Amino acid sequence: MQIRIGEKIRTLRKQKNLSQETLATALGVTFQAVSKWEQGTTMPDVAAIPAIASFFGVSTDELFDFNVYETEEKVMAICREAWKIRDEHPEEAEAILREGLKQFPGNDILLNNLLCVIPVPARAPEAISICRALAEGTKYDDIRLDAWRIMAQAYESLGEYAMMKDALGHIPEIYFTRLQLDAEMLRGDERLEPAHKQKRLSADWTIDMLLLLADFYEEKGEKNMALAQLRCAKAVIEAFREDVNVAYFTGTVYEKRRDEIPAIEARIARLEKTEA
Repeated sequence: MQIRIGEKIRTLRKQKNLSQETLATALGVTFQAVSKWEQGTTMPDVAAIPAIASFFGVSTDELFDFNVYETEEKVMAICREAWKIRDEHPEEAEAILREGLKQFPGNDILLNNLLCVIPVPARAPEAISICRALAEGTKYDDIRLDAWRIMAQAYESLGEYAMMKDALGHIPEIYFTRLQLDAEMLRGDERLEPAHKQKRLSADWTIDMLLLLADFYEEKGEKNMALAQLRCAKAVIEAFREDVNVAYFTGTVYEKRRDEIPAIEARIARLEKTEA
């Protein structure tokens, strides 16, 4: 594997008529590092591979001479295995994804999924490093935007407000999603999966925003406004009590968020008491 990627990097570099020093400068590494890659004595760090592929205008799969179709099928199988357990057992999901990265080093999709199980702020610097590599190197728009999002959250966890704002600034304001459009415009069974996924996302986002607004209004001393948001958040969670789970998720909105109801009720009772 090391020899193959080293030879590929050397071939691509020579095709562009670049020196090892020029390539090293572009990638932010030493020319000795590039030399060792090409000699096959070391391999680029996994987080640097998307940037290398992007620099040469190839996919990470092409960089390793993988069959793109076969790789995609195998990568998605690995991701699906990790998805099944990542909420309850993130460490095991991480182990699955890292084994996948040994087979497909630097794969954008695997790295993107890995970000979902890296704990922040405990390992925020590691998450930021992977995010930056993906943001600057991936060819997939959704992965790039997700990387900026997770990077912003990681910086926020570290209290680095300016860096958080910079990461947020790379994310465009969009008033629709691909899932929403697929659900609305596709036909037949093709609209089923995006509709379920958008429903789930919309519900979670609505609950999150209501709780955020409740925090804001409570901090401002506007208790009636805070109460309204909390009551709505509780109502949204309970509205999904009768919903049926589908294969795309490990539980319904209600099953995943019902444990938040007692805390919401306690906040409502406390605010109502202070209003009396």
